[in-house]
Amino acid sequence: MKLLVACDGSKPALRAVREAISLIGALSKGGKVTLISVHDDTALSHVSRFVGKDAIEEYLRELSEKDLAAARRALDKAGIAHDMIIRRGHVAGEIADAAARGRYDMVLMGSKGRSALRDLLIGSVASRVAELSPVPTLLVK
Repeated sequence: MKLLVACDGSKPALRAVREAISLIGALSKGGKVTLISVHDDTALSHVSRFVGKDAIEEYLRELSEKDLAAARRALDKAGIAHDMIIRRGHVAGEIADAAARGRYDMVLMGSKGRSALRDLLIGSVASRVAELSPVPTLLVK
């Protein structure tokens, strides 16, 4: 089984990683997990004129690596093969696109991430991924 797990560094995201570990552990043939971190870079487009595109790329990469650190440790401890994808752009769209292109069997993600206030105003990333993804999406509480 090939799982794509969206991680934003939040506790619900780490619970989704633990659910992926549980699912892989229950399978006799095992599986592989790909962690994905996506940062919306819309607000940074104006800043790029002053600090440069490379500085923004490095900043977003560092943020993503920080977001993925606890998830990677949990997967390493469980002995589960994994890799990671780092993207920037529209978060839900990028996750759904990665799910389609990577031919994953399932997307797992926390039902609430770090942006709970923003979710109240414009809707949750999790619900958008569930709507956009061509593969089953498991939202973990």
